[in-house]
Amino acid sequence: MSDHRLQSVELDEDSLGAASRDQEQERQIAIFDLLEENHFAPEGADGGPYDLRISLVENRLALDITGPNYQRRHILSLSPLRSVIRDYHMICESYYQAIRNATPQKIEALDMGRRGLHNEGSALLQSRLAGKVDTDLDTARRLFTLICALHWRG
Repeated sequence: MSDHRLQSVELDEDSLGAASRDQEQERQIAIFDLLEENHFAPEGADGGPYDLRISLVENRLALDITGPNYQRRHILSLSPLRSVIRDYHMICESYYQAIRNATPQKIEALDMGRRGLHNEGSALLQSRLAGKVDTDLDTARRLFTLICALHWRG
């Protein structure tokens, strides 16, 4: 049986924006959770496991995937994701500020909005990967978190 999963994920250091402690923790958790459980099946690959390197190349998303008898780079335009990423960053900043001094109701409302935008971005990422890489929603969610990490600016 084929093993369509990621065994390693690397974010290009030169592509990473400066991150706050909260953002860095979110990035590390996303990588840990992604490696614990994921479904990642590149089109035309016989089976994995796969290594993934995520970077920005000329303002586009580059996914370098290697596995047994498989090596491919997928370049995706970030234009369809830009507004969701921007809105997600804004609500995350509000959420991080709120968890330090806001009421539980405000924190919950911000968290619900944050999760909604995260789901929207993840579904959009899945559709952008269609025909290139098949993922489940949880894998797309974690990948979306990592793609956002490439855009965070401290």
